[in-house]
Amino acid sequence: TALALDNGLARTPPMGWLHWERFLCGTDCAADPRRCVSERLFVEMADRMAAEGWRDAGYEYICIDDCWMAPARDKQGRLQADPKRFPGGIRKLADYVHSKGLKLGIYSDVGNKTCAGFPGSYNHYDLDAQTFASWGVDLLKFDGCNSDSVELLAEGYRRMSLALNKTGRSIVYSCEWPFYLRPLHQPNYTEIKQYCNHWRNYYDVYDSWSSIKSILDWTARHQDSIVKIAGPGGWNDPDMAMIGNFGLSWDQSVTQMAMWAIMAAPLFMSNDLRHISPEAKCLLQNKEVIAINQDPLGKQGYQLIKDKNFQLWERPLSGRAYAVAVLNEQEIGGPLNFTFSLTFLGNGLACNPACSIRQVLPASRDWGVYSWISSLTVEVNPTGTVLLKV
Repeated sequence: TALALDNGLARTPPMGWLHWERFLCGTDCAADPRRCVSERLFVEMADRMAAEGWRDAGYEYICIDDCWMAPARDKQGRLQADPKRFPGGIRKLADYVHSKGLKLGIYSDVGNKTCAGFPGSYNHYDLDAQTFASWGVDLLKFDGCNSDSVELLAEGYRRMSLALNKTGRSIVYSCEWPFYLRPLHQPNYTEIKQYCNHWRNYYDVYDSWSSIKSILDWTARHQDSIVKIAGPGGWNDPDMAMIGNFGLSWDQSVTQMAMWAIMAAPLFMSNDLRHISPEAKCLLQNKEVIAINQDPLGKQGYQLIKDKNFQLWERPLSGRAYAVAVLNEQEIGGPLNFTFSLTFLGNGLACNPACSIRQVLPASRDWGVYSWISSLTVEVNPTGTVLLKV
């Protein structure tokens, strides 16, 4: 059974663009054609992803979230796109996205209705999987609203996984299973990884520092149960990247990019690629950070130390390297120094007998070679992060 469920996908954390946080459930295209969830929106984003370096940087999925559907299924019981907002249907959109060298993601729900009240997949798992495959879909985000019980929730996630595999099409399976399970039951991550390629554990991300900080705090508190399960084929998903929107300062944007790389997180932006600053674009396309995020060893990072306002995180990388992040939580005053011994890193092995250190964020520069017994002093801006490669 385990072999049948392994779809061979997501060997590194998937990367792409997702409409939800920035565009929500905008369905009135007459009032606001450039911001409604429509065929036009995804075509324009696909054009930008292909033409402006996003695809070449590794962002390959362009994903539709909730609110794409017509209010009811068709006469054959199949899901259908809203005919006014998606006049060509999803198959035509998928063909266009594929013509740009990109892949298309879509959204459904394990329950009777989606979170926004559109038709859900309950009792239609096989039919919906076949429909998505026939349209050329490459990723399914499967939400967990409106399921009547924990048992039906779990059964629905399992059944959709099997149904997707049965289609014979390679479709990445993005789950919300542990998030909806957690209030009532401790998730069985071994089982969840058997069925899902990545999974959400915590609340939706918002375009705010308090949201980013709460996700990091939750991850650190639960790292003993979630870090060990992450790896090629299955990843913990802390939700979308807010970089390029409105709520984060530059230092906070650097923190999200650095920490999502440390956490081996799926990297799905939710922003408007038609209106993004050169600085945000440069950060999101930073090759050194993306290389850490996509490291083939596939180990998720973890918090080593929390000392007053500072957090020290590390992530083992291939080639006996480590990514190290120093986060300054303080929200008042100016930059602060944090000093730590290099013997903390890699259970004492990262710098034994010596190591070279390179700063990746907020700017790239070499720091030179250090011995095993050295201490390192890092200056970090308030709510900022310094990302190093050791």
